[in-house]
Amino acid sequence: MITPMLDPLSIMVAPNGARKMKKDHPALPMTPDELANEAYNCMQAGASAIHLHVRDAEGKHSLDVGLYQDAIAAVQEKCGAGMLVQATSEAVGIYSANEQMDMVLKLKPPSVSLAIRELVPIGGESAAAEFFTQLHSLSVIPQFILYDSEDVKRFNRLREEGVLPDQAAFLLFVLGRYAEGQVSKPADLLPFLAVRDPRDHWSVCAFGPLENVAASAAIALGGHVRVGFENNLLLKGGEVASSNADLVQQVSEVSRVIGRPLATAEQLENLVSGNM
Repeated sequence: MITPMLDPLSIMVAPNGARKMKKDHPALPMTPDELANEAYNCMQAGASAIHLHVRDAEGKHSLDVGLYQDAIAAVQEKCGAGMLVQATSEAVGIYSANEQMDMVLKLKPPSVSLAIRELVPIGGESAAAEFFTQLHSLSVIPQFILYDSEDVKRFNRLREEGVLPDQAAFLLFVLGRYAEGQVSKPADLLPFLAVRDPRDHWSVCAFGPLENVAASAAIALGGHVRVGFENNLLLKGGEVASSNADLVQQVSEVSRVIGRPLATAEQLENLVSGNM
């Protein structure tokens, strides 16, 4: 009997997000050095990518290019080629689509997360198409953030219409929301999978204490995962994690039990760039 082979699993860590502060968890990384050390520890636990948010002097969410450059340089110095760095372009109710796109084009990060709802509002398709063309020419690896099955359907239509490049994409399915007390469950993944284009690679992040359960389901179904303090502070047993690396380690253990190898940063880049 031949066992079907799944792609190596990429674990991305989202160590801080845009909203949590030190009062939420004293180990929440905020400075470049803190982010670099957390990235290294998560890499040792099995992560191959980091989803990066930067904060201003008051600890507030920022898309400042200089702050990003400092944080990316710190992570790359600490982790070398072992960790793919992804910058977020998240608006958090502060930035316009034009400001988000301008930041990305100035920063030229190795990878970037892009929320279709934010960057391609109804009527903004033309500006978005020009942005995606420029982004492709810079060889920046995009990951498209989708919040429900309707987002997935719209993403597919935008690609058919030429707003997005007509090629396989790297998607993130978000289970749950930032609303206080809102949690997600593994079954929330099913509507996304029902309408996704099979050529696309996909990953999952899940809000709340069932993060590890949702990640486990995604691993078994051939997807990739994003875990970390941005979405959840708890271990699978309900106790507060001491670090992001603890959450990564849990996922690594699931991968080992299932028999799915962990991806390196290079393997992830090759996979989502169409070279595997």
